[in-house]
Amino acid sequence: MAFYEVYSHPALIRYKTSFCTRATLFVVVVFCLTYISPLLVAYRSQGFWVKRSTYEEQPVVRFQYQMLLVGATGLTGEYVAWSTFPNFNRLLEGNLRIPAVSVQEEDWNHDGKPDRLILQLAIPLKAGEQVYSIQLLLMFSYQLFRMSTVVMQTLALLQYSSSVPGSQLFVSGDLRLHQRIPLPHRGLHTSYNVSVVDSASPFASAYDLAKIIRTYQERNLTTHLSCPAPVWMVGRAAYAPFQMNVEIRYPCSTYMPGFWEMVKFAWIQYVSVLLIFLWVFERVQTFVFQNHVLPTVAAPVLKLHQS
Repeated sequence: MAFYEVYSHPALIRYKTSFCTRATLFVVVVFCLTYISPLLVAYRSQGFWVKRSTYEEQPVVRFQYQMLLVGATGLTGEYVAWSTFPNFNRLLEGNLRIPAVSVQEEDWNHDGKPDRLILQLAIPLKAGEQVYSIQLLLMFSYQLFRMSTVVMQTLALLQYSSSVPGSQLFVSGDLRLHQRIPLPHRGLHTSYNVSVVDSASPFASAYDLAKIIRTYQERNLTTHLSCPAPVWMVGRAAYAPFQMNVEIRYPCSTYMPGFWEMVKFAWIQYVSVLLIFLWVFERVQTFVFQNHVLPTVAAPVLKLHQS
């Protein structure tokens, strides 16, 4: 007579022992290895906590129409200069050269935030004057809103020098945010929302580029112009102005994530490793107790089912 299976259910077997036994110690060790080992593995893999993160936010960068220009016209200290600060221009006397300035801000994606600045300057020169180096300081308003709310005044320094007199300088770069510390994930930061240059000062020391940059670099948040390859052109015609063509783009930044964002990332790392350890040590315990490697008392739990 043939038999076939009509019903099946798993049998639960409980292994019992007293408190101070090797079996108890084994279970404690296995528990620690199961739940603590994944924590150590995930932590040592350098991917447990998210300490820094990035996000896509177009900063609101506005050119302040404030500039300071210094150009060396000789090898023995001759120079020409100009700025948008009247007090500085009064100090220049015969070295003042007022350029023709053209400024255009472009919004490529039409989100109301400028994406690029195009700046053109034509610096008039006297007969016999040649430009060997140029320094240009540009002031910006820089704002972030999505995570940290940051409102500050920043600058970009553009400079180039050559032993050969030039006729034109072309620069294309990115205005990048430089952080000594990550931005927190929330809060308002306006401590740097002050003018980089003290334009009210009548003293020449207030417009010294070295002093301005030294003070500016002491900040935790700054911007700098990243320009890998400025182009210096030679062959200027007599009485022709020195031309400067500048293109500046505004890319994104890093911030410090909040507590729950860190926990969310850490939980994913921990559980992914924990599942492996649960599978391994579940089979280790089954082998140890089913084969009586450690002394325990097997107490099967029977369940009665009505047919």
